[in-house]
Order: sequence, then C-alpha cells, then structure tokens
Amino acid sequence: MKVKKILGNESVASLCLELSMLLHAGVSVGDGLALMVEESSGSDKELLKAMSAKADEGMGLSAVMREAGCFPVYVCGLVEVGEQAGRLEEALRSLSGYYEERARMDRRVRSALLYPAVMLALMLVVITVLLVQVLPIFEDVYASLGGRLTGMAGGLLVIGQWLDKAMPLLLAVLGALLVFFGLFAGSSGFRGKVMALWRGKRGDKGLSRKMNNARVAQALSMGMASGLPMEEAVSLAGNLMADIPPAQKRCEDCRGRLDNGETLSAAMKESGLLPAAQCRLLELGQRSGAGDTVMEKLAQDLSEESQAALEDQVSRVEPALVLVCSILVGMILLSVMLPLMNIMAAIG
Repeated sequence: MKVKKILGNESVASLCLELSMLLHAGVSVGDGLALMVEESSGSDKELLKAMSAKADEGMGLSAVMREAGCFPVYVCGLVEVGEQAGRLEEALRSLSGYYEERARMDRRVRSALLYPAVMLALMLVVITVLLVQVLPIFEDVYASLGGRLTGMAGGLLVIGQWLDKAMPLLLAVLGALLVFFGLFAGSSGFRGKVMALWRGKRGDKGLSRKMNNARVAQALSMGMASGLPMEEAVSLAGNLMADIPPAQKRCEDCRGRLDNGETLSAAMKESGLLPAAQCRLLELGQRSGAGDTVMEKLAQDLSEESQAALEDQVSRVEPALVLVCSILVGMILLSVMLPLMNIMAAIG
C-alpha cells in the first residue's frame, strides 16, 4: 500500500468526517472503511480498499494511516491519541474541522493572491517596456531639441539600457522561475522538499509561529481532554510538530523544564511554547480544576487569531502592489514629461 502523494486538506477533512459519523453510528473502523470503498472511485477507492484490508487484519487506524504514507503526520498522531484514550470519534471530528478550515483558508489565500500576482506581472511588463522602449524615444526627442535626459530620467534611461542588454539573461531567469513554480505545483515530492527546507529555517517565525501555536494548543487540548498528564500532553504536541523542527524543539524544551520541576507557566513561558498570557491562563485553569476546558478555549482563540492574522496579511498585498506600481510608473512618466514640458514652453 504505497501511496506517495499526500492527501489534500479537503480529502483529509472529508475522510475524517465520514469515519467519525460511521463510528458514531456504531460501525467499526474496518466496516466503515469498507462502506466508504463502495461510495468512492479512482485512486481514492484503491487507497480505502487497501486501508480496509489492513484494518480487517486487526491493525489500528493510526497504523493503517501511517502505512498508507499519504496522511499528514498531524493526522496520524492525533488519531493515535484518540485510539489510546478511547476518543477516536472526537479526534476524527476535530481533525475534520481543522482541515476543513485549512482548506477554506487555502482557497481564500489563492483567490486573494491570484489577482495581485497577475497585476504585478503586468505592471512589471509595463515598467520594463517604459524603461527599454519608451525612454530611448524621449532621449531622441531631447537630442533633437539640443538637450538630454538628466537627473532621475537619465538614471532610469541607464537602467533601461542595462535591462535591454541583460534581456537574454532575464528571460533565462524567468524561464527557470516558471520551471520551479511548475515543479512546485505539479510534483508533491519536490514541493515537500522545498517546504521542509522552508519549515526548517522560517517555519516558526512571524505568522507561521502563530499558526504553530494554534496547532500546539489543539494537541495539548486533545491530550488533556484524554486525561493525559501535562508532561505527556507536551510530548504528544512535540511528536505532532515533527514536520516543523523549531516548533518541535520548543515542545522538547518545555518537557525538559517540566521534568526538572519548573512550574507549568514558567516552563511554557521560558521555552516559548505558548504566549505568556495563555500560559498564565492555563496555569490558573489547572489550579481551579478546569485545565482541559481552558486549554480547549485557548486552542480555539489561538486558531482564530492565526486565521485573522493570515487574512490581514493577505488583504494588505493587493493595495501595497497597486501603490508601489503606481508610484513607479508615475515617477517614470513625470521624470520625462516635466522637463519636456519646460522645453516646449521655452520654444513656444
């Protein structure tokens, strides 16, 4: 059962939702997968058939998913926790909601970035044409009037001449970029290597840090709701963040501090596992005996915060591109037209 391509967010959400509904109806995992085979087609049918066969042999759902090789680490880990705690249905339902929201966010990001990306490409073409084709014409006009482009216009003319000479190299770079993005979009293996490299260097900073905090909080919430001690819940979160090494190191650091006798708030704060405010709230919740409830609320709040931050950043892209491109085009035109207007006024 070798499936190399990782399932998309929508596929994972749909599969987890169907399984949770079947388990709620009292159907076993093996029988549930067999029922899902009848309603599926193509590669999904082959995958589910192989998973059903493994489940009928007595293999747990988490082990079946790992052997399939097409489920994210986070899915397999959380399903395993659900199996161990007897809360498999809740784990699947939680995963369904999580990946459904990720799929919805992906669609928003793609739709929000597509128009600005096309507009940026068109504006770059316009600016290049102005620098390479239009400015030399104005230079000839100025020369016929006994002058020459100076100042900003002269500098832009030099840039245009350099771009004209370097056009073969720029076209080669553009071709390489197109090949790169084509491989990134079409090859899951290549995309996985690129994303793994990015996660290792930038996968736990800025907006990614907020999204990782939401994932860690959700893992802690599931662990605590399953009755796990905080130390084991933190270890669970570390295992589920294996695809993001910096975040996994934060979990390991927090677990080490807890083992050394530090308080929960101090261990989480010093390791950077969660923001300081959330750490204090969680400690208060544990002292009052409502740690799992507080953790569930914190996970929901952090998830909403990360989604809002992502939407905020995406919403800034389009106006920023419009502003920058408009300023560049305006500067090019004004740097040429204003001196020409002065010359024409002097002649007139």
